Parts: sequence; C-alpha cells; structure tokens
Amino acid sequence: MAEIKLSEMRDLTRIERIGAHSHIRGLGLDSALEARSSSEGMVGQTSARKAAGVIVKMVQEGKIAGRAVLLAGQPGTGKTAIAMGMAKSIGQETPFAMLAGSELFSLEMSKTEALMQAFRKAIGVRIKEETEVIEGEVVEVQIDRPAVAGAASKTGKLTLKTTEMETVYDLGGKMIEALGKEKVQSGDVIAIDKASGKITKLGRSFSRSRDYDAMGPQTKFVQCPDGELQKRKEVVHCVTLHEIDVINSRTQGFLALFTGDTGEIRAEVREQIDTKVAEWREEGKAEIVPGVLFIDEVHMLDIECFSFLNRALENDMAPILVVATNRGITSIRGTNYKSPHGIPIDFLDRLLIISTQPYTPEDIRKILDIRCQEEDVEMSEDAKVLLTKIGEDTSLRYAINLITASALACLKRKGRVVEMEDISRVYELFYDVKRSTQYLMEYQSQYMFSEVPAGEGDEDETNAMVS
Repeated sequence: MAEIKLSEMRDLTRIERIGAHSHIRGLGLDSALEARSSSEGMVGQTSARKAAGVIVKMVQEGKIAGRAVLLAGQPGTGKTAIAMGMAKSIGQETPFAMLAGSELFSLEMSKTEALMQAFRKAIGVRIKEETEVIEGEVVEVQIDRPAVAGAASKTGKLTLKTTEMETVYDLGGKMIEALGKEKVQSGDVIAIDKASGKITKLGRSFSRSRDYDAMGPQTKFVQCPDGELQKRKEVVHCVTLHEIDVINSRTQGFLALFTGDTGEIRAEVREQIDTKVAEWREEGKAEIVPGVLFIDEVHMLDIECFSFLNRALENDMAPILVVATNRGITSIRGTNYKSPHGIPIDFLDRLLIISTQPYTPEDIRKILDIRCQEEDVEMSEDAKVLLTKIGEDTSLRYAINLITASALACLKRKGRVVEMEDISRVYELFYDVKRSTQYLMEYQSQYMFSEVPAGEGDEDETNAMVS
C-alpha cells in the first residue's frame, strides 16, 4: 500500500455563496445598545434593532426563557435580516434554530413533532466532565518508517517536556497520523486527550520566538507548561437537547445526526433524557442554555400549531421564540376567523411585538452600496442613484436583484464599471411586480382563466392589486 506523504496533503477551503443576507454580521449596536446608522451590514430600523439587542442581551445573560417576540412589518423591511443579526450577535455556544412556517407541512412527521424537535434544537446543554490530558512542549518527534514497503506500520517516539520534567512516549500508527494531521513539530506546545487520543495544538513555545520571521504573524506564542505532564482538566461540551434525543433514539447512535433520518422520537425517550439532564443539573455536571427558535412566515402555521406553541412556552426548558410575519389582518389558518397577523389573540397576547418600518431613500442607497461590495460589483455614482430611484419606486428586493444582472450586462459590453445604461438595460429585461401586473391587466383576455373583466385595466385598479 502506497504511503501518503504529508507534503501531498492539501488544505480544503470553504466556498462561501453570496446569499440574500450574507452581508449581515450582527445587529450593528454599540456597547450601550444604541443602533449605529450603518454597521455590521445593518442599515436603518434603529428602534427594531435596539429592541432586538435588548432581547439578545437578556438571552446571553440567561435572564429570560419561554418568552416570545414578534417581528412584524411590510415585505422587504428587514425582518429576516434582524433575525440573522440576532443569530450572529448571540454567539457560538447559544443555540439558534431557524424554521419556515411552511416547512412543518412538508416534513414526514406530525406538525407537533416537528415543532417539538425545533424547540429542542434551540435548547443547549453545557456538560462538564473531567478528563486526563498530557500537556507539554514538543522536544522531538522521531518516526521510524519500515524499511520494506508493506511491512508493519510505522512506529516512533515523542519527547515532551514541562518546566519541571521531560518524558519520552512510544507512538503507534494512529498517534503518528494525528501528529502529521496537526503538523506538530518540535517547539509546539500540545495537549493530548488520553481518553480519545485527540491532539490539540495550543501554540508555539516562547523559547522559539526567535524564529518569528519564519513562522508568520498568525503564530500564537505560549509559555511552556509547568508542573507535571499529566493533568486532570475540566472539559465543557455543548450539545442541544435534540442531538441527545437523536443519539439515544437510534440504533446507529450519533451517526443518525449525519444521516438526517431522525423521524419521530418517542415521548418516553425524551422523558428519560429530561430526567437525566435534571440529575446532571443538581449534581453540577451540566447547565441548561436556553437559545432562540426563529420561525419565519408564522402566519403559515395553523390553529393546532399555535395551541402547541402556547403550551410549549410554559415548559420549564423553553427557548426564546422569535416569529416574523408580513401579513395584516388575515384568516387564522384552519379556521374561518380573522385576526391581526393571522395569529390567534390568546397567542398574540404573549408576544413582545417589534415593528419594522419601510426604508428611507438614504437607507436604500446604503443597503445597495453594501450589496455592491458583497457581490463584488463596481458601480458608478449615477448608476447607484438610478438604482436607488428604482428601489424607491418598486421595491428594495427588486433593486438588489438588478445588481448582479447589471454587472453581467456590463461584462457583455466589455465594461468594468456598471453604468446607467446597464441598469436601464436590465430594467427593461426584467419586470417588477407593478409593471408585470399592468401588463396582465392590459392583455388579460389572452391569458387562461382570467377573472378581471375586459376594459377595466386602469392604473388605480393595478395599484390596488399590487398593494
């Protein structure tokens, strides 16, 4: 069997796709939770961002759980952007689960089971355990390769030292492979988990700081560990309740997390897990981290889902529920009754409502600037003014969609900077909602199943249909 040389191993780079909200880095608030006019990809909506910042602060401090927040506003006013900003601001250890209201009806499980799984994805458990680690500075790594190809696996020795002692460890094939993967060399300070054999590179020893020029600015220098090489350390693992559910409900254990075939989880399994987690909490081995569950298009939920949410929010281990909708007074799905936002009054009464307002022309201009940078499109000032005007007259989403299209039109004429002519070109090629509706009104007789009487295609009726 041919050996794989370390020099042949390649690093894989992540490919980031540019999405609708990939420019959002946070909520754009200062230390006093005051909204900056334009920061972290967020523009305008100062009062809504401040309110979201207060919620995030309380989530981080663990002060609230089982509360619900409603983001309500017209289409294209940044509701999902604020939710994405909250997700980025909360941090890595606090779970943030996202769900679209319509998803519940396409899953191969009951609606309440899907909601329960979403709830438990948003509740974290921080489990503490003691483990034995070997921590020291690498003095030498000596690997003995077999003289004959196909002979026994490689063996070697690893010399580690602290400020007080030095020890030589025998290495097997797996440890040699792990050392090669982490690119460990003499002068590195490493930690080896005795239970799992996992190697963690802590940094480079200060004694090798003279080699700084050869190492590069990203190198982290640390002190040589003191005391004994073998130590007991407290390790913290962060998992969600849903991950624990899946691991305990499937024969393949944690591999079910990767297959995605979770299915319905029995109530008895969840009860046993909740009892065990409660025991860990009493013993100080674990703590509950209530996260955030974001449900977009909440008006798509039906009356049974709202009844479930009402009860679930009263549970001891409930996350913060953030829901968003762009509907006004509309029917509650599954009933003949109308209610604000299509949400029953008893559930609406539980919600802290954050309202979003339409963007001003200045805000639209700033957002288009940010999107041009994100999509790597160079645009002239005149083109940006025209695009801002289009955004005012039609919608912000339509204007954003024209950015990449106009860049391609510019590329076709072998230009480098998007000009007004490119914007005009794609504006003629792609209709917005208002012009598309006007066209339908004019030529409705040529379409199938048209319900608008002929001769009534005036502008007032067009605007009424669009709004």
